[in-house]
Amino acid sequence: MKAMRLLRWVAVGFVYGMVLGAAFAQAPAQTPGLWDGSAAALADQIAGIVGPGQARLTLRNLSNIPNDQLPAIRKRIEQELKAHGVAVTDDDSANSIRITLSENAHERLWVAEVLEGNTTRVVMVQAGAVADAGVPAGAGLRLRMETVFSSREPVLAALEMPSGLVVLQPEQIVFYARAGNAWRELSRVRVGQVRPLPRDPRGILLPDGASGFYALLASTECAGSFSAPAEEAASCHPSDDPWPVATTEVGAAPVKAFFNGARNYFTGVTTSLGSELPPFYSAAWLPRSGGAMAMIAGGIDGKAMMLENGSAKPLTGVRDWGSDFAALHSGCGGGAQVIVSGSGQASIDSLRAYEVPALEAVPASAPLQLNGTVMALWTAPDGKSAMAVVRTSTNQFEVDRVTATCN
Repeated sequence: MKAMRLLRWVAVGFVYGMVLGAAFAQAPAQTPGLWDGSAAALADQIAGIVGPGQARLTLRNLSNIPNDQLPAIRKRIEQELKAHGVAVTDDDSANSIRITLSENAHERLWVAEVLEGNTTRVVMVQAGAVADAGVPAGAGLRLRMETVFSSREPVLAALEMPSGLVVLQPEQIVFYARAGNAWRELSRVRVGQVRPLPRDPRGILLPDGASGFYALLASTECAGSFSAPAEEAASCHPSDDPWPVATTEVGAAPVKAFFNGARNYFTGVTTSLGSELPPFYSAAWLPRSGGAMAMIAGGIDGKAMMLENGSAKPLTGVRDWGSDFAALHSGCGGGAQVIVSGSGQASIDSLRAYEVPALEAVPASAPLQLNGTVMALWTAPDGKSAMAVVRTSTNQFEVDRVTATCN
């Protein structure tokens, strides 16, 4: 599910940064349902790239525009493209246009990725202010993001500790100490993989006491400590033991599941649930009424399920969910939410909070727009924040802390 993301970044990463400053075309502010100005401005920029001809069009909604307005928006964009000589078709050989309707706390932004062969160009228009009335019903919090660490080297996971920062890379573990507002590298330890890693590797870092930690990658387990000498800071060995996937509460023993390193997902076999699940990519525990807990698992088929009282049932309202999510104990609304990455193939990703009162996921925040794609997402050790690895449009890897404030 995640593997295809790395391929599209080869084309998108360089182009996006060059376009960002020049491609902002101001469209008139719109009232809900009247998107003519935005559609015309975006179509004009798209036509300036592809010229007359045929193109395939996909539309992705990461904004609070109601989904029942999307057919009208798409139709208007198609009409504007046709006026420029661009005919929308289903022909796989045609150029591809991917449009994302997104927003931040104040304004809407429509982004079009135009793919011609191996080249991707990005254009965008502002599509008016976000009215308070447009916030989804039940939206009781606002997500905020803070960048903790960034690197040109790939990052799988990171762990903040009292002594510094541990960063897990595909082939090594790197230790950093705080130096003012930056990080100073202390040492590196090779992981020593004995099997080839998949194209889109995954890994986790978990604390073990005040200064210790352990790391898991495909077929490898490592243990380390910040208090040990540099040459003994971590040791690794081959392992097929199950991975921790979710905890019922902060400090509790996590549920463990067997990880298929060759395929990059969990097989569905767990050590403590008493029942086997379909293969899944992410999982999170949420509190239920009466002190009970329920686990949400995101299947590799793009569907989500809720496991409660030994029974797994489909979860609705997850059409826009990506493959990464994590629990966030914000104290807002029902007390805990699921933070979810966006779905689809666009280069601009987002994070959004959802409440799950029953068997339906209900948006609890507006989308938090990101300058890149979420590569990993997990709950921080304190449970009150989530951590995300984001691959940016400039091919940088960021470790971001996501928190919530109650509205």
